Amino acid sequence: MLTIEDFKKAGDSEEFFQILQEKEPPERVDKILQKVQYEEDLIKLQAELVNLQQWVEKKKMRVAVIFEGRDAAGKGGAIRRFTQHLNPRSMRVVALNKPTEVERGQWYFRRYIKQLPNPGEIVFFDRSWYNRAVVEPVNGFCSEKEYDTFMNQVIYFERMIIESGIRLIKLYFSISKEEQAARFEEIIHSPVKRWKYSKVDQNALGLWDEYTRYKERMFEHTNTLQAPWLIIQANRKTKARVEAMEHILNLIPYKPKDKEVLAHQEIEY
Repeated sequence: MLTIEDFKKAGDSEEFFQILQEKEPPERVDKILQKVQYEEDLIKLQAELVNLQQWVEKKKMRVAVIFEGRDAAGKGGAIRRFTQHLNPRSMRVVALNKPTEVERGQWYFRRYIKQLPNPGEIVFFDRSWYNRAVVEPVNGFCSEKEYDTFMNQVIYFERMIIESGIRLIKLYFSISKEEQAARFEEIIHSPVKRWKYSKVDQNALGLWDEYTRYKERMFEHTNTLQAPWLIIQANRKTKARVEAMEHILNLIPYKPKDKEVLAHQEIEY
């Protein structure tokens, strides 16, 4: 086991890793090295996100990034890494509460239209209008007619906002049933996370197949050429965050762009 003296003896990172390999079992060393590699890659990608944001500001672009996925899929954690070093004056995170009575009487998309990006701004949606494609019908929060109306209108709604000049990016964080169960357990037993565990979360595992059925219908109907879905395999949170960042940075033609940083590498973080 490493001691304070070991840290004091290490003159540089090379010496430290040599001590680490002598003191720790191989599997522990591998995990530490993976963590170090992840942190190095993450900060490089976050620096590129700063470059992207400055380009969006300069060009008066409007960018909307949707984060969707099952409960506990890691959407919020990914958004925090995306926004960690960005200028808050030209970036927003949108995580809407359930609709008010007034909003329920309005056109469904209206509450989201108000949140779309202004010129020079990036908006990150922690869930989006796609609540009505999966979460609402599975949990009985909308009628069959409301669901059908949404599915008939959503591709036209997205076409309108894209043609108005908004760049729309749709990410879906996919996790296994076993991973979702493990993350719920972690949340329940965490004093700083347990507030996240809602009635919807409590029912999620029992409704797994229903979520899958509506999710697949959503992909089939809304994976368009103008606004395709990117599915992020998210059982490993660290790898999912890196992949999501790389996708967005590669997708948007901002300049300057460090192509070496964005070269995809198959690393198991």
